[in-house]
Amino acid sequence: MRIGLDIDNVITEFDSLILNEFIKEDKDKRNTGIINPNANHIIDGMFDWTREEILEFFANNMERISLYLTPLKDCKFYMDKLLDKGHEIFLISHRIFPDYKDPYNTTEKWLNKNNINYTKLVLSKGTDKTFECKENKIDIMIDDRITPCSIMMANGINCFVMQTKYNCLRKHELPFVTDWKNLYEELNKMEKQNIILDTDMSNEIDDQFALTYLIKSLKNFNLEAITIAPYLNSGYSKTESIDEGTQLSFNTTLNLLDLLNHGELKDKVYKGATNYFYDNKESNLASDKIIEIALKNELTTIIAIGAITNIAIAIRKNPNIINRIKVVWLGGNSFLSENNNEFNFRQDIEGVKEVFNSKVELVVIPCRNVASNMTTTIYELEHYLKNNGKLGEYLCKIFESCKKSYFKSETDEIGSSKTLWDLSAVAYMINKKWFVAKKVSCPLILDNGCYKKTQKSHLVIFVNDLFRNKIFNDFFIKMNNTD
Repeated sequence: MRIGLDIDNVITEFDSLILNEFIKEDKDKRNTGIINPNANHIIDGMFDWTREEILEFFANNMERISLYLTPLKDCKFYMDKLLDKGHEIFLISHRIFPDYKDPYNTTEKWLNKNNINYTKLVLSKGTDKTFECKENKIDIMIDDRITPCSIMMANGINCFVMQTKYNCLRKHELPFVTDWKNLYEELNKMEKQNIILDTDMSNEIDDQFALTYLIKSLKNFNLEAITIAPYLNSGYSKTESIDEGTQLSFNTTLNLLDLLNHGELKDKVYKGATNYFYDNKESNLASDKIIEIALKNELTTIIAIGAITNIAIAIRKNPNIINRIKVVWLGGNSFLSENNNEFNFRQDIEGVKEVFNSKVELVVIPCRNVASNMTTTIYELEHYLKNNGKLGEYLCKIFESCKKSYFKSETDEIGSSKTLWDLSAVAYMINKKWFVAKKVSCPLILDNGCYKKTQKSHLVIFVNDLFRNKIFNDFFIKMNNTD
């Protein structure tokens, strides 16, 4: 993440030092002292100085004063932590002539004196730093001034206001932080999530919509790998072997990445198991990559939208990954259904047992009664994807072709829609507020595929409902976003 920081009152104890300097100067001027302690700021009527006197004071003294500023409490500690985690820190400050005769070198001298580490120092043309933020592709800007933050947010720049003694007196609805510990906590919430997509890409078309949605949401995610899950002879893709299905899924994934203009991600696609868990527990490229990535990161979320085989194999081979991964799996049906006669579930019941029993952090998005709400029509897709060039044409084409395979005659299609199940799993990682979920005691998986409820097992999350319109709204907006 690229983090923009103002300097004064964001990384320095600015106002307290300036107030002391004003008090000293006032004694030499006319010694009237503070006439309005409730002023919004030091320069807004706290002293009986004229505007010209204030400007003259800053022009004559600011460069000298700036060298004696002290860093805010914990500022350096948390800035170093952010840099260690791989974030970039851009110091974007409106320090200009005549307050500073040599603003860049003066600022750099103070930073070196206080051992402040950063990525780049930028001097802005005004207090509104929209231009500098966009030029440096800043993800979040932290400033102490409310009006510039309002302007930057109106121009699409995410901001936090660093609360000070004076700006807290002004009413505003901007997101704010109280200190550096608070700021660090908020920035942690914004970190890109490490993601692996485990997909049987050619089994059905919804996997292709899910990958498209994921790629269009890369601002939220660090996509570590795309692993190919096994499938055999689904209702939409007739294959004679898992090998054939894996190869089809692999090729489809590479082709879709080209359409998405992300050919650089092709090296992150790994073929997975060629047999289900009960037949073959040998590792493969996909399961080995899952282990490698899991051991590298504090937490990696696996969005699983196919048979759960690769994950089961990885867990069996290296149980140390259990506390380092989270699995969001689209599979099975809700507890309201009598059984789990659902493709992802029934293909590899033993693999499901392995993952459920492992006590890994697990979110289950049932197909029937939950993801089944993710229906759409060719008319809706054509309306919202018509300006999306070859990618939009491709998605509409595969949707229409797949939907027609449902029906024996054209009259059967009247009033019909199709479910894009897998969009729900990606959407869950984008915004959990679009879902209704509950922690339950992990059910037993019976050999016939049914759930048996338990009372005292470890907890897993089952999604009970989703807000279909919010998910499609986000999907269509991102599809038409050219940024």
